[in-house]
Amino acid sequence: MAKLRYFDASTETTLKEPAPANSHSEFLRTGKITRHRAHWLAAERRYLSHDEVAEKTGRKLQAAGVQTHQHINAFHRTIQFPKLVFHRTLQDSPHLGYCHVTASRTKFARYEEVSWAFYIANFYADISDNDNFFERIDARQTRMYFAVAIKPGEHTPEKMTIDRSVRGNGVLFRTDDPQVAIRNVLLLGARNEQLREIIRQL
Repeated sequence: MAKLRYFDASTETTLKEPAPANSHSEFLRTGKITRHRAHWLAAERRYLSHDEVAEKTGRKLQAAGVQTHQHINAFHRTIQFPKLVFHRTLQDSPHLGYCHVTASRTKFARYEEVSWAFYIANFYADISDNDNFFERIDARQTRMYFAVAIKPGEHTPEKMTIDRSVRGNGVLFRTDDPQVAIRNVLLLGARNEQLREIIRQL
């Protein structure tokens, strides 16, 4: 796959002037040389390095993670999650990335105690069954919220890995709807069935 190139769109002009179909024929017809900005714009584009794109993506992901954490903790004083916000961008596509928002432990379905982590991504994808975190990435959908069961990493450089013994693939939920995501996180954090019933009715 060809390496993606990014340019700084902030230098684009907001005033769109109609450009002639061909600058040479325009000169022959009128004797004028086109000097409006749009004509020269392509030559003036400043291309961004992958590090610059990753930094911009990271700032957006961090802001989304902090805001989501605030929304979750504002629901009820008995359901509070630690703020564990950090992000990663995809190596060959630094405009795509995901943000870890929080982590906790809970009793989940028939599992006595499950450690889990909640994430936001700026794309939609399947959670992979192997060491690659994502597969079939669809960047047209701009948001994905998901939680996975986690366990300490054994033979990997990562401190935590997906615990695939939970539900076969480790995925607790995955959605593009922020309301559904927050409700699911709150259900994971609720300490008793009475509070869970209130959350289910939201």
